[in-house]
Amino acid sequence: MLQNRCDVHTHTLYSRHAYSTVRENVLAAREAGLELLGVTDHFSDMLFPNTDLTRGSLRDYQHFINMRVWPRTWEGIRLLHGAEADIRTLDGRLFGQGIEVAEDITGRSLSAAATLYDRVVAGCDYVIASVHYKEFAAGASLAQTTQMYLGALAQPKVLVLGHTGRAGVPFDVDEVVGEAARRHKLIEINEHSLEISRRDGRTWTSCSKIAEKCAELGCQIVVNTDAHICPSIGRTPNALEMLERIHFPQELVATRSAEAFLSAMATTGLEVPGF
Repeated sequence: MLQNRCDVHTHTLYSRHAYSTVRENVLAAREAGLELLGVTDHFSDMLFPNTDLTRGSLRDYQHFINMRVWPRTWEGIRLLHGAEADIRTLDGRLFGQGIEVAEDITGRSLSAAATLYDRVVAGCDYVIASVHYKEFAAGASLAQTTQMYLGALAQPKVLVLGHTGRAGVPFDVDEVVGEAARRHKLIEINEHSLEISRRDGRTWTSCSKIAEKCAELGCQIVVNTDAHICPSIGRTPNALEMLERIHFPQELVATRSAEAFLSAMATTGLEVPGF
């Protein structure tokens, strides 16, 4: 039976449509027998729709700025700081890139110019890049949507491509998975996607094909809940069932242990202070 001891895509109250605190998620992770928890709240204008496309405010996103105050080990659970950033263009740019910020969270002028993205992810251990708004890809060719994911993978802080099987944007699976493997980056198998797709099976089929390609090309995956409430933390029965059906190799599951996930991070140059 496949082992999964980490959950590195989870949300807190900050994400607005999620319902638990960081500590509630940590306690749920301990109850589920996890070794490591990653908190990856949404970095997206779905939270603050009035975010200006050229000039942003750190005040709306200060949740990410102050994550350094969280204990690195809490209730026996190793805790990582992350963000789930929206992919917003066909060249793979993420939300906040190109949005200038000139003031800190108190309104004082910043000494150096930077983008909202750069300010936010400076305090993140890693980023999950996901598509939530697919309208920008309407009418795009397969080559263009494939380039969208390739561009996201090229971003230094991006470690994981999130829920590609349910995003509703077709792409060349061979090319994207192959590039992820080449860059030692990770493809997510998302429990929430499989849970909500049981009725029609289309997302299940798509995720299964992506996982099969990962196994074929030696690309590591992460098995995550995408939890929006603490009882979901660490609960991935659908994802593990699907992976076991296709005989997915345990050694390619980066979330099989805390050490395996931290090693996968380190391979891409992402080190966690104090771990």
